[in-house]
Amino acid sequence: MRIRPVALLSLSALLLAQLTPAAAAPPPSEFGTDYDDPRTPVPAIAVPDTKHCQVQIVRHGFRNFDPYQSTYTPPADCQGPWSKVVLRMHGEVKGVQYDRLGHITIGGVGVFRTSTPEPSADGIAWDVEKDVTSYAPLLTKSQPVVMELGNVVNETYTGVLDITVTLDFYSTGRRVPAAKTANVVLPLQDQRREESDLIGTATLPRNTTRLLGEVYVTGSGGGCEEFWDTSAPAETGYSCPDGSPYREVDVSIDGKPAGIALPYPYIYTGGWSNPYSWRPSPAPRAFDIKPLIYDLTPFAGLLTDGKPHEFRVHVNGVPAGQSGWFTVPNLHVWTDPHRGQTHGALTSYDVAPLTKSDQVTGAPNQAGSVSTKASRTLKISGYVDTSAGRIRTTVQRTLRNTSEHTWSAGETHDSLDANWRDTSIVTRGGKVELTDLDYGKTGLLTFLPNATVPGGYDVVTDLKIYDKIRTTQGSSNETYDGRASWIYNVPRDQRHATGTQTVRFQSFGANGCYDHTLQAVNGIYTKDLHRC
Repeated sequence: MRIRPVALLSLSALLLAQLTPAAAAPPPSEFGTDYDDPRTPVPAIAVPDTKHCQVQIVRHGFRNFDPYQSTYTPPADCQGPWSKVVLRMHGEVKGVQYDRLGHITIGGVGVFRTSTPEPSADGIAWDVEKDVTSYAPLLTKSQPVVMELGNVVNETYTGVLDITVTLDFYSTGRRVPAAKTANVVLPLQDQRREESDLIGTATLPRNTTRLLGEVYVTGSGGGCEEFWDTSAPAETGYSCPDGSPYREVDVSIDGKPAGIALPYPYIYTGGWSNPYSWRPSPAPRAFDIKPLIYDLTPFAGLLTDGKPHEFRVHVNGVPAGQSGWFTVPNLHVWTDPHRGQTHGALTSYDVAPLTKSDQVTGAPNQAGSVSTKASRTLKISGYVDTSAGRIRTTVQRTLRNTSEHTWSAGETHDSLDANWRDTSIVTRGGKVELTDLDYGKTGLLTFLPNATVPGGYDVVTDLKIYDKIRTTQGSSNETYDGRASWIYNVPRDQRHATGTQTVRFQSFGANGCYDHTLQAVNGIYTKDLHRC
């Protein structure tokens, strides 16, 4: 666990489980040497009742920064096409360790990004699962696998991250058809970086009809860009002087802006100066870091000439020369089975410039604030002539961000109230697809001298988080509400850490209602409630 008392910090399981008999007892008065295995309230991935095969792609104890490498081979007993493919990760760690960020690529394509929980002295285990059916075209042949999970093990930080990852394949059957996916999944070639930008090329199939881009992107560990949503201009004296707190992830094709998106403000399990906020349950998305999605289909008809085209991923708002952003882009490509080459064009193009205001107060060693309002819009239309006729696509995207960040002199009180709204409407062939992302944080971190411990400081975090997703198919809302405290600058066994948390996941859609709440006190689950 790292501590940076003068600013809001960040750095942080899936699968439902039942409370253990020990959890029925009264929780301890404070954290001890162990806490319950982490999990989240999200539902397990629904899978069909068909033949099932499992392929292990990772089994490794991560002790350093060396990537783990293996080879994926398709399952001989469950040959495609498949109805569903699920990635499942199991982790174990004990002792003392920071939270770490991990990533898996298969055939150079990023398929999974995650962060790890910080362990107890006695050890914990956790499980994460992700629906990776969209990568099925990649899995029809043998591919190299690389997992990166940088770690440091020494006399102080003793936790070895023991990780096992499998791919579970579900066959088709009666009333269980093959999954509908893209025909090709591609990484960018010849990748290079220019400050916060990642640049590469892709040569698309000549009969492309539809194109989606995805980018796994996070402000990574080890610097202020991990805490980008609490950045402030250098003149304020704030401890993360990275300018405005607004960030945006843009995609350009051959130099022309083609997609805009807001990054998610991840909190990892050392986050907000308080690892006890995330024991046992992490913040939303911390164990399953989702990619940003861009519908690039209006450009598809311009990219079918068999030549390489440049794709650039740009993190807008990062100060010049500042590093710390991790970006892995992929392309999902649909093709025409009856035509060797398709053609098309852009028919309208309107990408508005960013509108942003920052009201800033403060100077070194004084109280300060940053009040930010930002918005941006995009509307692009194009068509592709296919064997089924001319297919027109219009992509509309609206980004909005508001943020109120205030701190006292010395940053002994540091608060944030921020909201992000990213709405996409795609009209294709007369059908409309909506994706409305709405997420936010409201929190206060205090760092004050302890009344009885010389040199000790009370670290107290109060935080509420919501993560709402609304699509044409349904909606979901994941929330976190917690308070945690501990004494800084004392031996580990004298921290007197306490924490309460309530995490909840609700969803509504064609499959009905799901509503699951977990509550914990000092690391022990005290409630596991299903309402639907």
